[in-house]
Amino acid sequence: MSVIMQAFFWDCPKATQQEYNWWNHVQQQLPQLAEVGFTALWLPPVHKAANLFGPSMGYDPYDYYDLGDFDQKGSRKTWFGDGAELKQLILTAHQQQMQVYADMVINHNCGGDAQEVNPIDGQSRWTLFNPASGRFARTWECFHPNAYEPWDEGTFGDMPDLSHRNPYVYTEIMQLARWMIEELEFDGFRYDYVKGYNPGTITAIQEYRYLRNGKPFAPYGVAEHWDSAHTIEQWVEKTNFSNLNPVDAFDFPLRELLKALCDQYGFSLRHLASWETLLQKQPQSAVTFVENHDLRDEGRPIVNDKLLAYSYILTHEGYPCVFWKDYFQEDLALLNTPNGIAALVQVHEKYAGGGTTELWLDDDLYIMERHGYGDQPGLIYVLNNRGDHWQGSWVGTQWHNQRFQPVAWWSGINNSEPVAQFSGVDGRAQFWAPPRGFVVYVPQ
Repeated sequence: MSVIMQAFFWDCPKATQQEYNWWNHVQQQLPQLAEVGFTALWLPPVHKAANLFGPSMGYDPYDYYDLGDFDQKGSRKTWFGDGAELKQLILTAHQQQMQVYADMVINHNCGGDAQEVNPIDGQSRWTLFNPASGRFARTWECFHPNAYEPWDEGTFGDMPDLSHRNPYVYTEIMQLARWMIEELEFDGFRYDYVKGYNPGTITAIQEYRYLRNGKPFAPYGVAEHWDSAHTIEQWVEKTNFSNLNPVDAFDFPLRELLKALCDQYGFSLRHLASWETLLQKQPQSAVTFVENHDLRDEGRPIVNDKLLAYSYILTHEGYPCVFWKDYFQEDLALLNTPNGIAALVQVHEKYAGGGTTELWLDDDLYIMERHGYGDQPGLIYVLNNRGDHWQGSWVGTQWHNQRFQPVAWWSGINNSEPVAQFSGVDGRAQFWAPPRGFVVYVPQ
């Protein structure tokens, strides 16, 4: 089992007074994160960006091989630091038994050194790139349209889009992936804006036979495909068809369900069973999350009872991802208590194994059982959407004559400690949760 920490949020270096020092800042938190149970970090784009309007988060890539070591685009360091600091962060994470995932932005580029007229359509674009690293130089032929591709899968703003069918571009992308895995020792990729290019590129990156320290290495991969559950599922199936190292996808529909749970008055918990999500359709491919750096615009963040959403993703199937800003800046970690994200991560790692069975579901009460697998014995999760009193029900479990200890709980109204529960010889037991809150019980 594993839990990802998205180790950044929008404008995080400035918001935390860590400009050009973010890699060092993250490194300092690694021992605590590893102790809690986090097993992976997702880092922001590590390359030098265009920085057209000041320091950038990196989603406007200019020089893929400049980790903050060349004086170009307004600074030497990236907004996060330099190459030595990044490499030390990766090394320290590995020493803490944590994987590190790189944000792979290969749909579009920005910050070209000069405009060129594309002879195919006669339009002028910023497509001449002469990066200081001397690697992956680009001209108009590297972008859409060109002799290899007359049309684009999907544009991103007004940035020129790379043409992956151009053999030179394709080769450079594969060399970039190899450099990041074999030399920088990243353990996988988060693929940005995969709607913009053919999924065959990702299949190739995932399946390449990398060698790290002389041994074969298969990277992890997760895609940002912001769409309906059905469309994401289709993309995953297409990308993973005949793929020996399948890629996952972020479950955006589940995130919308969780936002509705937290922010919509009168939300019925019956939607937990009927709402179409990737987790529902293809749990083995779902990366579940509550917030990310893109959900910062007005009306998009979850504003109420966010711990309900975290309790859901950290007890259910899927590969959960926690947002740095929620954990640290919003103080939802609640270390050394049973009430926050830290306790839920520990629950996920110690108990949340095996399949899932719904034991009770109505408008205001949801009770679920994880069956357990290997050294993870399973759990009972209770969610109460009523805002005025504790709620519970008798349900049949897989455990007979068993004591159930509450190990994680929260309520914005009544956060008193739940009492242990017991099942009879028939496996039936009664489980409760506080108003507008949750409880996780584990067999003991």
